[in-house]
Amino acid sequence: MGFANKTVVITGAGNGIGRGVALLFAEKGANVVIADIDEHAGVETADIIKKQGGTALFVRTDVRSASDIVALMKATQQTYGSIDILINNAGKVLFKSPYEVTVEEWDDVIQTNLRSTFLCAREAATYMRNNADGGSIVNIASSRAIMSEPNSESYAATKGGIVAITHALAASFSQDRISVNAISPGWIETGDYTKLTKADHEQHLSKRVGKPADIARACLFLTAKENDFVTGVNLIVDGGMTRKMIYEE
Repeated sequence: MGFANKTVVITGAGNGIGRGVALLFAEKGANVVIADIDEHAGVETADIIKKQGGTALFVRTDVRSASDIVALMKATQQTYGSIDILINNAGKVLFKSPYEVTVEEWDDVIQTNLRSTFLCAREAATYMRNNADGGSIVNIASSRAIMSEPNSESYAATKGGIVAITHALAASFSQDRISVNAISPGWIETGDYTKLTKADHEQHLSKRVGKPADIARACLFLTAKENDFVTGVNLIVDGGMTRKMIYEE
């Protein structure tokens, strides 16, 4: 799977899963565009890539802003001459009783997680459709699209929406040779992995908690040109957690 001379835009790439995805694409030779509202974190990710010999551009982006998204894609096109891959990763979580969530809080999560996925995909595809071989979009959803804890309604709604809009966009963009897929991560530890307990790991059929690199490798698979027969799918990457039957005693 070769990514040399390919340009990938990754939202929310300043930290966590997004940073892991950015580092792996850079390692594979791609031009990496880091979009994040956190300027310090975004610049740090870009600096790491450059120090490792890779190519990176940071563009401060608030994905709740349609004009920021338009500017992000324009800057990418102007800098590298094409947009080949988009990873829609930016998102936020809100755990709050449905009796207490304000309209403003609800709208903030919807705009950050779901509306931005559509707007970023549309703006990136506007450029991808001019590529000789089209392009590829991956939307980061969540296993919470299909299972929930209490007080997570806004987050669940956005992640379920991302899964649904993924196959809709795959249908709409197919005429332009643009594949669109989703990845639903399970428990991906972005903090100190050494502090996890045996019980944490044993919750998974894989016998370990996930890492950002697990999602990054899935992104490589779904965006590799030789895998363009895969489109419209939601790939659950969760160590088998959502398939493990649990009995409470």
